[in-house]
Amino acid sequence: MNRIIIANFVRFVVLIFIQVFLLKNVTVYGLSTPYLYILFVMLLPFETPNILLFLLSFLIGISVDAFYDTPGLHAAATVLLAFVRVLFISVTVQKESFDTEPQPTMGSMGFRWFLTYATLLTLFHHFLLFNLEVFRFSEIQYTLSRFLLSSLFTIFLLLVSGLLFFRKKRI
Repeated sequence: MNRIIIANFVRFVVLIFIQVFLLKNVTVYGLSTPYLYILFVMLLPFETPNILLFLLSFLIGISVDAFYDTPGLHAAATVLLAFVRVLFISVTVQKESFDTEPQPTMGSMGFRWFLTYATLLTLFHHFLLFNLEVFRFSEIQYTLSRFLLSSLFTIFLLLVSGLLFFRKKRI
């Protein structure tokens, strides 16, 4: 149990560091910005209590907000991500498999499941984030293009990180 807490704390710090000091300055034509920090919420163990999940989601979102000067945008989008995560996991994963598969990683759940999981959660997160950021109907085309391109970029980075740290299931 302590190993899981330490691993998640290190993941929290590392993802904030990568997001703030590396990915903040990475944009493609001013339209696509990756948000890899959402991987922290995605990889929390299945048995994480919902109240702790929402609290940790808020904490990582508000931490990114502090560095991006966006008061509460990332926090709100990350809490929505946690809510969608709870719904998705309750629909797709059986409670009995929590003991054998403690975390929703690509290695434990398979590529197809992880791709669906990462895509759905990223789309919800980015849609709310970019709509809250602009919040004007006159900018809908720009907002949708940023939403789609940033989602693709983020999903690509999520899959690459999943493949880099891929551990096959033990049989």
